[in-house]
Amino acid sequence: MTAEQGTRSRTAAANQTFIRDQVKAYILEHNLKAGDPLPNEPTLMAQLGVGRHPLREAMKALQAVGIIEIRHGYGTYVGEVTLQSLEDGLSFRMSQSMGGDLRDIRNVLEVRRALEVGLADEVVAWFTERGSERLDEIVARMEAKAARGEYFPEEDWAFHLALYEPLGNSLVIDLLSVFWRTFAEVDARLPGARYSANDAAGWHRDLLEALRSGDPSDYAKSMKDHFVGIQTRFDD
Repeated sequence: MTAEQGTRSRTAAANQTFIRDQVKAYILEHNLKAGDPLPNEPTLMAQLGVGRHPLREAMKALQAVGIIEIRHGYGTYVGEVTLQSLEDGLSFRMSQSMGGDLRDIRNVLEVRRALEVGLADEVVAWFTERGSERLDEIVARMEAKAARGEYFPEEDWAFHLALYEPLGNSLVIDLLSVFWRTFAEVDARLPGARYSANDAAGWHRDLLEALRSGDPSDYAKSMKDHFVGIQTRFDD
């Protein structure tokens, strides 16, 4: 099939989908990793039976989501796929939600809660075996700042990061960081009264004590209570 025949047999939208799917399939079939080179433009045009313009448009779309990386003057390579597109989309939807019923903000918080509560067994098992000294230090810093009436966003994220890094699941960390950053962007604009720094420190102290108990049910309950406190920002 020639490039002209291939393009003519599909609508423009279908052609774009076809090209993107074929490039992704090529990467998977050849077991290519981030940084590996892809065939040059003439080779791809011949292999896929498409023209230069639709190929370039499809490659731009793949680059936008991180599947490929176009290095002008050097070639096209497999990209380092991130969750940036997810983060950008969530951030926009949550900003839109600020002018309405806050549903998307609630939804993001509910997904994060489900993820963190759902990991209770794994987290408790890991820290019961190895101890929680790092978390002790973080909570102590939280309490010191709270005593001065200061909030502690850096320590807050460090605490949750320390809970899940040992599990070795990088996707969990990536998802939580997306939820964290997108919520942080709207937090100051939420209509409800903000919880106090002492409240926030207390939730993390409770989480730490529940973790030390070695009972996943106690820990899961403390994590749920933590999110109930956060939800007061928009439930008033």
